Amino acid sequence: MTQARAKKRPISGWVVLDKPYDMTSTQAVGKARWLFSAAKAGHAGTLDPLATGILPIALGEATKAVPQVQDGTKIYRFAIGWGRATSTDDAEGEVIATSDIRPGAEALEAVLPRFTGTIMQKPPAFSAIKIAGERAYDLARAGEKLDLAPRPVDIEAIRLLEHGAEESLLEVTCGKGTYVRALARDIAAALGTEGHVTRLHRSAVGPFTDADAVTLAQLEAADPGPARDALLAPVAAGLAQLPEIRLDAGQAGAVAHGNAILLTGATAPLALEECWASFRGQVVATGTVEFGQFKPRRVFNL
Repeated sequence: MTQARAKKRPISGWVVLDKPYDMTSTQAVGKARWLFSAAKAGHAGTLDPLATGILPIALGEATKAVPQVQDGTKIYRFAIGWGRATSTDDAEGEVIATSDIRPGAEALEAVLPRFTGTIMQKPPAFSAIKIAGERAYDLARAGEKLDLAPRPVDIEAIRLLEHGAEESLLEVTCGKGTYVRALARDIAAALGTEGHVTRLHRSAVGPFTDADAVTLAQLEAADPGPARDALLAPVAAGLAQLPEIRLDAGQAGAVAHGNAILLTGATAPLALEECWASFRGQVVATGTVEFGQFKPRRVFNL
């Protein structure tokens, strides 16, 4: 029996994939699901096909923690190619405008503070945003002229790493929904020139970083079963940046059935907007604490 026809397993955990160049996020999820014969899989944050880096792929019960990882801070390293704007704001699109202006390092660093904090950003036409139920990139590919409305995004920090006459390398720490392609386009415009993303690497998503990543080659080289399963991060790893509430056996049993419990002890929190509850290191539920009570929102079956 081939692996493709093998019975799907109820396996749970995170594949912290270093996504290769020229692979879609959907293709990456499909590959990971096939390699692990997983019954259920999803990903926490789309990565452009021409981008590389961290793509957290959730298997099984880890899919219940996708929103928490997706909402986490992201770090990107990206290069801006100067003098050309493209239809997609990256190297995949057609050149739609050119400029002879090549900004200096000092001028570039001087405009970066304009792009920190909460800023209004106009998404690229080639994006996954839905317009009347259709993806913007599908409409753009069909030849429709799109004028997407600006929306607020949070930029924690942006800095220049390397500068050259034709290309500059930067690093940005940002929140959910930020389009790095749009950031490169707008930085170039602020400098009176044209620009597009020539290279893009995501080095962190929520709790996951390059240090946690595995490649497709590593996954394929590992023997199916325990050796390959050992490359998975536990479900709890996706919740590492949230407060943890440790339960005893009785409390865990109640929460597992969706019931709220009263937290006791001198260090018990009175209120938390978001947290997770564990028993012996395993995730029992995610939820909130209100007036000293833990109230589960999502219950995990591990």
